[in-house]
Amino acid sequence: MIELHHFTFSPMQENTYLLINEKKECIIIDPGCYFENERKELLQYIQTEGLIVTRLLNTHCHLDHIFGNKLVSETYKVRPEIHPNEQTILDLSQQVGNMYNMPFPPSPMPGAYLTAGEIFDFGDNKIEILLVPGHSPGSVAFYCAAQKIIIGGDVLFRDSIGRTDLPGGDHETLLNSIRTQLFVLPDDVVVYPGHGPATTIGYEKQHNPFLN
Repeated sequence: MIELHHFTFSPMQENTYLLINEKKECIIIDPGCYFENERKELLQYIQTEGLIVTRLLNTHCHLDHIFGNKLVSETYKVRPEIHPNEQTILDLSQQVGNMYNMPFPPSPMPGAYLTAGEIFDFGDNKIEILLVPGHSPGSVAFYCAAQKIIIGGDVLFRDSIGRTDLPGGDHETLLNSIRTQLFVLPDDVVVYPGHGPATTIGYEKQHNPFLN
């Protein structure tokens, strides 16, 4: 059984997710904590709950999803894991942060690269890595079929989709990713996005104006 906990961080209102298994092992996905109080909130929750951080995963490397990479990496001795197609975005992140007047501690380089289609064990569950480019060239989503949940990053939102006007973005690629990787999942799969409320595959197939 996976417990999911989320925080909403930074002026960009980014969703940071913790996946917690029955052994209290914890995967941190997209730590977006920017302000000091947000960093303390994340660390305090992990300490209070007695969690053991085992991995740091990034759905993609836009700055709002990696603000806390250095903090998590140094505190828990885990290196970020990203898709190799996202390396260029990571390399540009400091420059982009300065451009937006949001400087932040530089993310460590990846400790490993994620592979599309890879399935890894997390406690009693299995999590599959889906490659869903379009918002960013190496965007990935993390799908647990047994619990019918997917952590989707900035690919699919409730009644919307990710923006494609940033470097490496492409609108048609994004639509194709959603249709071929996400909309083939069961309708009752819950999508936990990088911003905003959760939704379901079935709801978006019926109601998303960008895909109908």
